[in-house]
Amino acid sequence: MRVIVLALTLAFVAAQPHNYAPDFAAGNTYVYKYETLLLGGLPDQGLARAGLKISSKVLISATVQNTFMLKLAEPEIAEFSGVWPKDPLVPAPKVTAALAAQLSTPVKFEYANGVVGKIFAPEGISTMVLNVYRGILNVLQLNIKRTQNVYEMQEAGAQGVCKTLYAISEDERAERIHLTKTRDLNHCQERVMMDIGLAYTEKCVKCQQDSKNLRGATAYNYVLKPVANGILILEATVNEVIQFSPFTERNGAAQMETKQSLVFLEIQKAPIVPIADEYLHRGSLKYEFSNELLQTPIQLIKITNLKVQIVEALNHLVAHNVERVHEDAPLKFLELIQLLRDARFEDLEMFYSQNKTKPAYRQWILDAIPATGTPAALKFIKEKYITGDLSVAETAQALIASVHMVTANTEAIKIIQAMAVNNKIVKNPILREIVLLGYGTMIAKHCVEMAVCPAELIKPIQELLAEAVAKHEIQDIILLLKVLGNAAHPTSLKPITKVLPIHGTAAASLPMRVHADAILALRNIAKKEPRAVQELAIQLYMDKALHPELRMLACIVLFETRPPMGLVTTLANIVKTEQNLQVASFTYSHMKSLTRSTIHATVAAACNVAIKLLSPRLDRQSLCFSKSIYMDVYNNPLMLGAAASAFYINDAATILPRSLMAKTTAYLAGAAADILEVRVRTEGLQEVLLKNPELVDNVDRITKMKRVIKALSQWKAQPNSAPLASVYVKFFGQEIAFANIDKVLIDKAITLATAPSMKELGMNALKALLAGTSMNFVKPLLVTEVRRILPTSAGLPMELSLYTAVVVAASVQVKAITTPALPENFHLAHLLKTDIQLETEIKPSIALNTFAVMGINALLLQANVMSRAKLNSILPAKINARLDLTQGHFKIEALPVVVPEDIATLQVEAFAVSRNMEDLAAERITPIIPVKPLQPLSKLVSSASASLSKSSEILSQEVEAPIITPKAVQFEKKYCAKAVALGLKGCLRVATENAASLQAAILYKLVGKHSVALSLKPIEGEAIERLELKVQIGPKAADIASSSSSSSSVRLSKRLIARKFQKNHKMQTLTSQASAVSTSRSSASSFEAITTQNKFLAKHLAPIFAIIAHVIKVDKREIGYELAGYLDRPTSRLQIVLAALAADDNWKLCADGVLLSKHKVTAKIAWGAQCKQYNTMITAETGLLGKSPAARLRATWKELPSALKRYAKKVYDYIPAPAGVIKGKDETSVNQLSLTVVATSSKTIELIWKAPTRTVYKLDLHLPMALPLEKIKGLTPFDEVIDNVNYILAEAGTAECSFANNILTTFNNRRYKTEMPQSCYQVLAQDCTNELKFMVLLKKDQMEQNYINVKIADIDIDLYHKNSEVIVKVNGMEIPTNNLPYQHPKAPILIKPNGEGISVFAPSLGLHEVYFDKNSWRIKVVDWMKGQTCGLCGKADGEIRQEYRTPNGRLTKSAVSFAHSWVLPAESCRDTTECRMKLESVQLESQIHIHGQESKCFSVEPVLRCLTGCFPVKTTSVTVGYHCLPADAAQNRPENIYDKSVDLRETAEAHLACSCTAQCA
Repeated sequence: MRVIVLALTLAFVAAQPHNYAPDFAAGNTYVYKYETLLLGGLPDQGLARAGLKISSKVLISATVQNTFMLKLAEPEIAEFSGVWPKDPLVPAPKVTAALAAQLSTPVKFEYANGVVGKIFAPEGISTMVLNVYRGILNVLQLNIKRTQNVYEMQEAGAQGVCKTLYAISEDERAERIHLTKTRDLNHCQERVMMDIGLAYTEKCVKCQQDSKNLRGATAYNYVLKPVANGILILEATVNEVIQFSPFTERNGAAQMETKQSLVFLEIQKAPIVPIADEYLHRGSLKYEFSNELLQTPIQLIKITNLKVQIVEALNHLVAHNVERVHEDAPLKFLELIQLLRDARFEDLEMFYSQNKTKPAYRQWILDAIPATGTPAALKFIKEKYITGDLSVAETAQALIASVHMVTANTEAIKIIQAMAVNNKIVKNPILREIVLLGYGTMIAKHCVEMAVCPAELIKPIQELLAEAVAKHEIQDIILLLKVLGNAAHPTSLKPITKVLPIHGTAAASLPMRVHADAILALRNIAKKEPRAVQELAIQLYMDKALHPELRMLACIVLFETRPPMGLVTTLANIVKTEQNLQVASFTYSHMKSLTRSTIHATVAAACNVAIKLLSPRLDRQSLCFSKSIYMDVYNNPLMLGAAASAFYINDAATILPRSLMAKTTAYLAGAAADILEVRVRTEGLQEVLLKNPELVDNVDRITKMKRVIKALSQWKAQPNSAPLASVYVKFFGQEIAFANIDKVLIDKAITLATAPSMKELGMNALKALLAGTSMNFVKPLLVTEVRRILPTSAGLPMELSLYTAVVVAASVQVKAITTPALPENFHLAHLLKTDIQLETEIKPSIALNTFAVMGINALLLQANVMSRAKLNSILPAKINARLDLTQGHFKIEALPVVVPEDIATLQVEAFAVSRNMEDLAAERITPIIPVKPLQPLSKLVSSASASLSKSSEILSQEVEAPIITPKAVQFEKKYCAKAVALGLKGCLRVATENAASLQAAILYKLVGKHSVALSLKPIEGEAIERLELKVQIGPKAADIASSSSSSSSVRLSKRLIARKFQKNHKMQTLTSQASAVSTSRSSASSFEAITTQNKFLAKHLAPIFAIIAHVIKVDKREIGYELAGYLDRPTSRLQIVLAALAADDNWKLCADGVLLSKHKVTAKIAWGAQCKQYNTMITAETGLLGKSPAARLRATWKELPSALKRYAKKVYDYIPAPAGVIKGKDETSVNQLSLTVVATSSKTIELIWKAPTRTVYKLDLHLPMALPLEKIKGLTPFDEVIDNVNYILAEAGTAECSFANNILTTFNNRRYKTEMPQSCYQVLAQDCTNELKFMVLLKKDQMEQNYINVKIADIDIDLYHKNSEVIVKVNGMEIPTNNLPYQHPKAPILIKPNGEGISVFAPSLGLHEVYFDKNSWRIKVVDWMKGQTCGLCGKADGEIRQEYRTPNGRLTKSAVSFAHSWVLPAESCRDTTECRMKLESVQLESQIHIHGQESKCFSVEPVLRCLTGCFPVKTTSVTVGYHCLPADAAQNRPENIYDKSVDLRETAEAHLACSCTAQCA
């Protein structure tokens, strides 16, 4: 039995798998040789790279169970900057010595089953050194599964938890195990990475589909040996490559290559002894960030005395940037920012206190502190404003910069939260707005890297919003909604939803602009919660009771969530039945523009399907309807793109839109960012500018009109269009400022501008100009700071960064001289009577530096490749100006100045750099492309091998690789051009040297050295004294014209007399009636007759103006031109002469124009030598083509310059023919061009273009607004041109309602025939807002005669027909026709005859015209009243599908029911109006079955019926809607029947005329 048990035991033990976890036995110290090499740059050999190497011995020993000690012995650090492997590594003994104490300090770590746990180290070990230890421990991280040879897992490491693939094989003979594992750094559950300056960007999915900008992978190779209790790591090698390219990978990529080697040497018995300090828990294997934020990768600054170094940097910036920017100012400004980031709040206060009285120092400090992006900067701004050390303007500027630059940690958020409740800030609306908007921005930045963002941060804003809603504080609600929009916290969805008009009457009662801001606040939240926002947006869009603007905003939000195909199709189905044309037009145009998107392909495909479901008629809506425009462009190889969208939102067919919004988006290096967005709302702006404000609040008028409309059934006023405009600006998706421009704000601005203090300030500035003043302006700006920091496998941080800093300076000297001199206490009116001379000298300059960096940025070490671009420019100018208003004289001179050799230079250079903090003088910089060609391989191997002090496991293979000697692609060119007239020669020098010979990729073409320089130099012998422009208006123009040229007036007259005019082609009338359209003066008044009588006007007339632009050379020669104009009023002739001033230049241009009639203008233009070389005749005329008004512009010539004909032909051939063009050929069009415009209808025109080679007809070209054709026919276009243009625009903007031949045409051009009730007034048109600016009533008496009553201002105007005349009564008093026109004494109301009728004009009150004659009438309302009218004429909003709206807002389908609803019923049959009818709900005579039950039905639309005691004598049938109740319901007719739903539509009898009994009469 014992034998059996023993055998079973042995078998069981043999069956147990061997432990494959690395084993470090107790009592032993394992010694390894460790090396790590990091190299960054382009991977091609022969190009410079930068890197560093760390080598040492690694000692590992066990202490207690699963706890081990790790110590480095004999550490060495070497730097590299050069061509690898030709150039040697350079030891860095000072850095090694500085870190020796830390590197030789042992650390403890937990290690079980091949997994590294907690790490313990003394407090004295820096985070950077501890990360180096993590890089070593990262090699020991092994998760070996004995049951599988190949497997995949998410494994923790120094760089995070990433996808790792294991492959294991055994060599039983050699007793070795070979293990390979690879880590994919692009597929990590948790990636250790820090982004700075990327909070406003989002990942571009389209950009990263085919190629990624950042890729990384690590390969580990192990040789393992089985030992008693596990395995021993004999050798481990690590190869890691992280590559980055701003373009697609095929266009080249820079890479960071990391190599590690861990080789077993021996086992020692001496244990590792920990130091006496306490070992603290310092995290796990996961990399930890240390001081990366404080140290830029551009330069290393060793801080020995922070305060002194800040003062030195500040002194340098102030001293070297006075009149001109120093070329290194941007780099010095970055240095100042870096130093200030190390400063405490107390240090900032001290520096400011020492320099606040020095303007230059103060400005540099206030520009630099916000750019530091530290909480101390925020605290500084807050404290300085509270103590009164900063003005509001300084605080606002500093706050905006600081909020967007600061790292949004908890400390910074608490500071800005405290600012939001500070009393002094709260009392200032500007700062309160900036702080609160900034608070939202801070939350958004804080949460950008979090999977779940704490709701406690945004909760105070949500509570403030709830409180503001409860108190109905509109301005606070708007501000807080914008804050929530900036924060984009998902928990804000619920508070925002409560403000939307979808949760009861509380939110519905808020103003519409609040709802609009609430919808827009959803846009940033949609990036995190697209599904939830989609549900809200589609719900808002489907609510047809909402204002159209809100529905269109919901449409914008919906498409920004990138909806799927199903949702887009749902939207298209809604549009198919949409009644509101504004919404339908906007949605259709939005979807159609998105079909062209190349970036959002899925949305484009969905929209392409959706628009095919819709009618193409929506695409032909006029420009008065809301539109959306979207366009984008994307270059896949460059991974570069841009998108722009514009939204034109209107709610009525007015010329001025209700809202305009535009946004631009940039796509770069796989990321997308909304750069700029602007939205302007013009609601009420047009109205407040054009209407008469004095009569708006007339209580008597409003009371009188309300008494009239009280008779209307359930009349509901529309909300007033608030006279306000608003604007907001967003940068990078964050709203930084907004303003509501209303009457209160305008009044405050006027008060401030007219305050005595402002007047005094203006007078002081003017006195300073007279005394002469000089000022220096300097503005530095950190434009870009974008950084991405991620660890390498060795534990050292790799950084990708982009910096742009710019400094702008200007030195200005100004002095004003007045003749005569102004008295001591002068007024501004004195300036108008003074000759003022202004002498100005300005020297603007700019320096811009941009750095793109990739490499190692550690505590004491930097090794990176850098591309630096430097732009420097200076362009001084000296300008004198003179203005004499009394004499009508103006002169401006540009005087020569000393300019540098190059006025603008751009230099771009790429290089590899290594530096360390302990020996800054040993910085090594190597151009990426070596200056000298590389040596042959044979000479390099020995030198490279000899340079290595010790054998290297990592580097041994590199030396054997063949070396490719790159040949730089070089290009150098100089382009020059001369401007002899200006005496200047400009040259552009371009030079480039790149690595394109290695790869024809974009990145390789950019890498290298490039330079561009622009220079301006005087031409020898052509030096100028000054450039001068003179303008003289009035009688003195003759003096300047004669004195400025070497030729006398007699000589000038001979030039003009010598001109020969070609007789114009005989005018061909457009139709037989065309001659009747324009009245000619006489046959003698033809063009040639007028010009022949007096060929040269200068003989008898002084010029009305003279302009001379010339260059005066040092030798007093003049080069330039003289322009003089002469006007002969009796003949309506204008003559202009342009002549060269140079004595040897006889080129001239002579133009003669004559107004032959009010319908025709003819001009002759001749030019060339003495105006004899070329000439052309141009005629503009109006007339008729058929019965349509037309205008024609015609040009004829005999000879034209060959160059002009050649270029004209190229342009003509290049222009593509638009759709709908008909081409032909007209043999009569030789040597002539003509363009005829024919107005075929009020909204369409035809174009006829005749040229020598072809004739083109463009038919049915739609106009954005209707033309007043009848008015155009009667116009004289060349008589009072400005007044005619204003008149046409005013007429075109109006909406017209008319009645003729029993057909009523509404404002929206919808026609219907209706029978009007007898003797009852109906509302034709009225202002349907609470202002009730006007009302027009119509009544038809028993004789079928029309009566019009106009209630406007404080008067009633009655118009009616009597004895073949139109009678006018004002407030009951008849005004005889011979007393017309009648002008109201107080209000802008004009009554005057118009043809066979009378017209009433009151455009500033909204009523453009009311016309009345025997058989017809018409009403026109001004453009800003569109959408605010109601009555039989409709709303004038362009919504023809919603024309028939009753007074209570219900939309009916019956024109008759609609017309009857606007009748003003009588209160009793004794009413003086003789109206004997009322409006009532009627019951359907028969009971019917509805929904399976007997029902009784009542009309929800009022029906005209005779009053009690009266009976109908004339009736008509009308179709109305009915609401039904169960037949057995106790309730008879519901009280609110007019608000009930429609169950069916049936006809009812309506009464049109009634007769009453004797008792009633």
